[in-house]
Amino acid sequence: MKKLLALSVVAVACATAHAQETKLTFAMSGWTGFAPLTLAKEAGIFKKNGLDVTIKKIPQKDRHLAIASGDVQCAATTVETWIAWNANGVATTQIFQLDKSYGADGMVVKSGISKISDLKGKTIAASAPGTSPYFALAWFLKKNGMTPKDVKIVNLEPQAAANAIIAGVADLDAAMTYEPYLSAVRAKPEAGKIMATTLDYPMVMDTVGCTPKFLTDNPKAAKALADSYFEALEMIQKDPKKSFEIMGADVKQTGEAFEGSQKFLRWQDRAANQKFFAGEHAAFSKEAADLLMEAGIIKSLPDMAKLADTRFLK
Repeated sequence: MKKLLALSVVAVACATAHAQETKLTFAMSGWTGFAPLTLAKEAGIFKKNGLDVTIKKIPQKDRHLAIASGDVQCAATTVETWIAWNANGVATTQIFQLDKSYGADGMVVKSGISKISDLKGKTIAASAPGTSPYFALAWFLKKNGMTPKDVKIVNLEPQAAANAIIAGVADLDAAMTYEPYLSAVRAKPEAGKIMATTLDYPMVMDTVGCTPKFLTDNPKAAKALADSYFEALEMIQKDPKKSFEIMGADVKQTGEAFEGSQKFLRWQDRAANQKFFAGEHAAFSKEAADLLMEAGIIKSLPDMAKLADTRFLK
């Protein structure tokens, strides 16, 4: 009898714990910087913190549509992308920073092109307007006295763009891509070279954001999401081999190859997040918004004061 009662208590406890898990659908891509979120799911960190997370791989150009439809509540993307989404009517709020790119995003070119200004009138592959690769291209061009109107842009996603350069596609002169696909070009220098990266132009940084409704209705879940990310970073520090294997498997890389890819970025812990949102986030957002306006990606500024909510970083 006592044994049955004990089992019953355990069953009720498990059922209660399960009932308390907040369901959350999260949109992201295979970008190396997002990988600790995959680790948090696969290693059971989300579940431990009361979250039932479904991760959907959705191209950046379509991620806001998934949010607008209600299919997903939170997403990972670059800081300037949130500006574009909010300016175009998709209300979202950033709650923590994931990473900063240190050479993990870049422009690859065919031989014969020695500087960015040589690309005037040339054909460049980049994701659609409103995505990080397109914004990076606009940023690189602006820093070299050009605009997207000075080149011909064909829309290819980062993996396809890198593969096109490696394959030597005849009518393509350059491409915008990122890790782990940038490393594929690094491995084949005869196919093309890396012209510039975020080491030359530091401007790619990723954050997680959610809809205002989700944050209002589920503040504890939002805190658990942030905490889970920081716990995943701790796991990477404590058990890098296992962590790299888990994160690499998600993008079809070995643990060793993934370890190589992640060297080109810096994941941001809680202290780095607090520092970032103390001033750098607002300053970068202003410069990014100006460029988005110049490039015609947005027609007016969103409410810049509502782009981030830092209460979940404590």
